[in-house]
Amino acid sequence: MSDVRRFLAFALVACLVAGCGSDPPASSDEGPDRVDVGVIAILDVAPIYLGKEKGFFASRGIDLTLTPAQGGAAIVPAVVSGQYQFGFSNVVSLLLARSERLPLKVVSNGNNSTGVDGADFGSVLVRGDSPIRTAADLPGHDIAVNTLRNIVDTTVRASVRKAGADPAALRFTELPFPDMPAALRSGKVDAAFMVEPFQSAARAQGARSVASSYVDAAPDLTVAVYFTSQPLVERDPDLVRRFGEAMRESLAYADAHPDEARRVIGTYTKIAPEVIAQVTLPKWPPEVNRASVQTLADLALRDGLIDSPVDVGALLP
Repeated sequence: MSDVRRFLAFALVACLVAGCGSDPPASSDEGPDRVDVGVIAILDVAPIYLGKEKGFFASRGIDLTLTPAQGGAAIVPAVVSGQYQFGFSNVVSLLLARSERLPLKVVSNGNNSTGVDGADFGSVLVRGDSPIRTAADLPGHDIAVNTLRNIVDTTVRASVRKAGADPAALRFTELPFPDMPAALRSGKVDAAFMVEPFQSAARAQGARSVASSYVDAAPDLTVAVYFTSQPLVERDPDLVRRFGEAMRESLAYADAHPDEARRVIGTYTKIAPEVIAQVTLPKWPPEVNRASVQTLADLALRDGLIDSPVDVGALLP
């Protein structure tokens, strides 16, 4: 069973045991709603940290706590059980969760591809002396991805199809992002899909990008989103509305003020300031690119990640 399937199975058990988010967020009639959001300490979540700093949540009666987690494997079950009121996840993880009938609902956009080939915050990289020149050359080679059967290998397959090659011959190896530059340099893998700051680190060591897979998958791809449980939507729609409004203001502000976004990244990550100054940032539009989410759902079905179509409209706000 893949890590994604394992965490979905665990989330389903958590849902059954805990009543799918039955505990309401802590609040009082005299104070703000205390809200805990599960996030990942990566560039992508800079807007929510910036929005908290700027008071966008406080002005809407939300006392925001941001809890770093390792990834969706921890965040989805925590949202389902009510430990977190909201969470951050890549889109494919949520599509897989919905296919397993977990009661999740997207509240706002999270981050998008830049839409620029060769200048995105993630790409497939190879060694400088590699014979791999384009995505069409990837089949038959070992490619590192951070998680199997998820958004990275889904979009890499899209790059290969776009280049006219057969993605069925791709060989994926699961490897944490921080380990990828060394694995590529040593020859442990032939290629690796890396996001920032690991992409910049690998390029500094002589690696080169051969495919911008998020760009290839769909124009201005929505990569990740903020979500909640359906029971919370039904129990406290006003809180969900206010959180969504604060997130949209935070996203718009971060997108319009990249220097401030870079500064705030240094407050919740261990990335060196000189590296933060050089990395390619995601785009942070306020609204979800619905067409791109549908494309990911179609790709997930085509690649066998899900067994039947997901109702994207029911998942999105």
